[in-house]
Amino acid sequence: MAHSGYHARIGAAAQIPINDSTPIISFSPVVLPAPGRLFDLELRVTFPAIGNDTLPILLLSHGQGASNYLSSLEGYAPLAEFYAAHGFAVLQPTHLRSGFLGGGLPWPQGDEMWWKGGAGDMVQILDSLDTIESTVPGLKGRLDHAKISVVGHSAGSLTVYGLLGFSNTDPRGGPVYYQPDSRVKVGVILAGVGGSGENLSEHGKGMIPFYGAEFSKMSTPALVVYGDDDASPHLTTRGADWHADPYHEAPGPKDLLTLFGAKHGLGGISGWDAGETLDESPELLGIVQRMTWAYLRSQLFEGDTAWEDACKALAEIGKGKVERKE
Repeated sequence: MAHSGYHARIGAAAQIPINDSTPIISFSPVVLPAPGRLFDLELRVTFPAIGNDTLPILLLSHGQGASNYLSSLEGYAPLAEFYAAHGFAVLQPTHLRSGFLGGGLPWPQGDEMWWKGGAGDMVQILDSLDTIESTVPGLKGRLDHAKISVVGHSAGSLTVYGLLGFSNTDPRGGPVYYQPDSRVKVGVILAGVGGSGENLSEHGKGMIPFYGAEFSKMSTPALVVYGDDDASPHLTTRGADWHADPYHEAPGPKDLLTLFGAKHGLGGISGWDAGETLDESPELLGIVQRMTWAYLRSQLFEGDTAWEDACKALAEIGKGKVERKE
């Protein structure tokens, strides 16, 4: 009997429909020279090994966390490999804020955690697509430069926000940051950073002193995903709903996926059996994989019903809920 390739404990997630999976290739590092950056930009490229169709591009921005490797191109295999197996070319860089690079790199005021660099890295990647195609064996001519998406988890949400068009005013009197990239057509925000100002705890204000978010101009389509058990007292005085702020405060079109009982790891998206995942669950991970994949498919391919079908399935299994605003 053939094996599906998915964990035996995937449970109700199997009811969310997806297309057939294919074998994948993962190539790393691709090194892009980056004058003026502390290190050259390194990324992993993961994509279907077979097929002749042009591939939509997915930029994947890692979170932070305490792990030694997950906050880099070495992490997020549960997402990168799934998206690639189901038809995406996934490009995931190591951002300067990564612990992989030392974690203690000096940063300038206003760019603590090198937060602006996440979006900047993605812009350089998009500017270098021809080079990436020529570097990676089997990728030449296979990238669809018109179908570009971005996915970010936790601190990686700042990368998504920057590309999709939020503005940030440093509350210490710093300049306004607003640098959307029109090449990016859609985003997915996973357990992202919520509202700023009074929403932040005193500890949170110390961790991200640059943060003064304004979502009113972030009009690019996006899916906001959060777990209703994801309290983050180190950052906010509010409950888990803080992570849903980008949905409520940004204009449509936006979708909000609330996952019942999920915590910040969303079932284990940052790595297989990751110790820092407090809600390790093949079923929950499977739901996140399939729902986010379906959303991106339907946003990038006109007439595609994957998102509609996935939402119907989720309603039937009762593991979460979806809200939508145009």
